[in-house]
Amino acid sequence: MHSRISARSLETALGGWRTREPAYEALADGIRLLCLDNRIAARTLLPAERLLAQTLAVSRTTVASAYASLRASGHIESVRGSGSVTTAQPLRGGGTVFAEPGSIDLQQASPSAWPGLAGVFTETAAEAATLVSRTGYDTLGSRRLREVIAQRYEARGIPTSAEEVLVTAGAQSAIHLIAEVLVARGDRVLAETPTYPHAAEALRAAGARLVAVPVTTADGWDLDRLREASQRTRPTLAYLMPTFQNPTGRSMTDREQDAFRDAARRGCTLVVDETTAELHFERPAPVAFAPDEVIRLGSLGKTVWGGLRVGWIRARPDVIRRLHAARPARDLGTPEFEQAVASRLVERMSEILPQRAELLSAGYRAARAALQHRLPEWEVPEVSGGVALWVGLPAPLSAPLVLGARAEAVYLSAGPRFAVDGGHENRLRVPFTAPPAEIGRAVDVLAGVWERVRAGVPTAGPAPVDVLV
Repeated sequence: MHSRISARSLETALGGWRTREPAYEALADGIRLLCLDNRIAARTLLPAERLLAQTLAVSRTTVASAYASLRASGHIESVRGSGSVTTAQPLRGGGTVFAEPGSIDLQQASPSAWPGLAGVFTETAAEAATLVSRTGYDTLGSRRLREVIAQRYEARGIPTSAEEVLVTAGAQSAIHLIAEVLVARGDRVLAETPTYPHAAEALRAAGARLVAVPVTTADGWDLDRLREASQRTRPTLAYLMPTFQNPTGRSMTDREQDAFRDAARRGCTLVVDETTAELHFERPAPVAFAPDEVIRLGSLGKTVWGGLRVGWIRARPDVIRRLHAARPARDLGTPEFEQAVASRLVERMSEILPQRAELLSAGYRAARAALQHRLPEWEVPEVSGGVALWVGLPAPLSAPLVLGARAEAVYLSAGPRFAVDGGHENRLRVPFTAPPAEIGRAVDVLAGVWERVRAGVPTAGPAPVDVLV
């Protein structure tokens, strides 16, 4: 039994796929990226050739040739009596998302572990006898960790008590919990485009109908679109990254925050993702929104290490109680050891953040300089924090560029991966979280691939799965 994707759903997911000739190869590349990003799951039945051709307004020969190309590259297979079915792609690193030796992974947009982390693990292990004496089932979070998180908010100018904090297994778990509790099936939810794709997936899984609010590196949030969408759709919730937005790197102005406050006054709950908010390397951005205007999400994934799955929600006590009551249906708490480690780390943020700023600043300077030198026709924005550059391409060729780079063991995510409602084929997210030397080598590969892509040379070939961004 296979799952199915309709021709209309596939058309929506592909967005502006027809970015070059031959059209069949552009279509094949678009479907490849959907498979590689796990937006189309393995063993999914694709639409029949004739139906997809009618929906996309292309010839059946174009679709047949695209499917043939996908079969040749191992992304689909023909099943007698059924049609064309997507295949499971090999995972990098023998079942993990880690790249093989010699490759450069610029997909995760997360720096390597903070150097002092191993020492904190060792210190925490010395308390093992105390930790294992507890039940281990705590869906609210340890008192100590909630208190140090509250103190961290206080230091940022956000008065907070432990009763306003719920600890989760990472920010992604927090997003899922909020979506399941605060969003009903069919509710409209405002989401920036581009945005963090796993947040969009969590909201859609809860039944939300996403309403896109564009944000650009040059102009910030589209306030006309925001006002029109807010008045027309009456959204229940908005998911935002107002400080060093991922992937654009923009931070909201007071005027932009006021526009979202207007939406909140109409009954829209503002959920603010601050996982990158403290990663500034030139100047800190002011705290966005007043304490009780929004629900805030935080984690240690970007600031300390992606493998430390500890996040939290900061909200009014009544909201925390509501989320806490619903949590046991999803999980039975954040691991005690990780919480004990996190308590020590949050207390040391004044030491950790300057070190992270130095690392990210070096990566940013290396990425910007290399891109401007090797690819001067690309639009490379200036940012003062965050984890990535939202680079503008002179042509909508993000998909073939990414596929070509993968063939040379440089892994990136194409612009459409971050789109809410299609688009961004002329954008590429380039994280600056890797060491400068790796970033330089990656840009060299991109420059070579770009030459071939602009010349119309096919870039397709077998490529490993990646689903984390």
